[in-house]
Amino acid sequence: MKILITGATGLIGSELVSTLLKHGHHIHYLSTSNEKLASEPHYRGFYWNPEKGKIDDRAIEGIETIIHLAGASISKRWTKKYKQEIIESRVLSANLLFSTLKNHPHQVKHLISASAIGIYPDRLKNIYTEETKEVDEGFLGYVVEKWEQVADKFRLLNIKVAKIRTGIVLSDKGGALMEMVKPVKFGLGSPFGSGKQYQSWIHISDLVGIYRMAAEQEWTGAFNAVAPHAVTNKELMRTIADTLHKPFFMPNIPEFLMQLVLGEMHTILFSSQNVSSTKVRDNGYQFQYDYLEKALHALLVHA
Repeated sequence: MKILITGATGLIGSELVSTLLKHGHHIHYLSTSNEKLASEPHYRGFYWNPEKGKIDDRAIEGIETIIHLAGASISKRWTKKYKQEIIESRVLSANLLFSTLKNHPHQVKHLISASAIGIYPDRLKNIYTEETKEVDEGFLGYVVEKWEQVADKFRLLNIKVAKIRTGIVLSDKGGALMEMVKPVKFGLGSPFGSGKQYQSWIHISDLVGIYRMAAEQEWTGAFNAVAPHAVTNKELMRTIADTLHKPFFMPNIPEFLMQLVLGEMHTILFSSQNVSSTKVRDNGYQFQYDYLEKALHALLVHA
């Protein structure tokens, strides 16, 4: 299959490209940097600039599936200007893909868009499935709702749409886990706030596996990309400490302190989303890492 990927050089994108190539797929990818454009037999880059509405339309030649991962990181301080960038980076890039397909002959029949479990409200007692209609009232809920709306627009072009709602991605190459590990390594690991908030996580290998299956089987609709067993923040931090054989006795970090340090972005650490992966498993995906201990051991001990 010939697949076009946006965000191909990011943490998830680079892992996904590697997996898809190993399974015999041909990859086109879009980059805003001319220096990052490779031209290999099964892996070819094309320039685009969503802000300026520019795209090399040769990128869609022969493409059957688009995997849209591009979007500014939410792990930077949410200034008013940066919040706008978080939204626009997702919406403008998808709109540019949409207009390119609308205005050029193509063979695309499937769009898979990244999404996030941030769409679900912050609740300690709820378990969320893809059927949940309520959307979180905070900034992340708003971002994900806009993100999914622009993905759904592709159905107007008779293109199937899948949305992969991703939890906390655990990787040894960057992202949230490496930030959590830093204080633990110095014996300073501790829960955030009450530590009772649920955090739905996924090992990067499973996330990439879900994207591959979604592409090969042409999934449609929303899918929660989270491991089967969510944990509380206290369990998460304690398990990281146990895996690294570090002490875990520091007092909980109060929310007001992290608000001072991170601003509005601190809500990522304190919101609770216990999310079900039943639909993904019912579609045939078998998790390599269903329990946190196994995932952390693979990433932090064998890394």
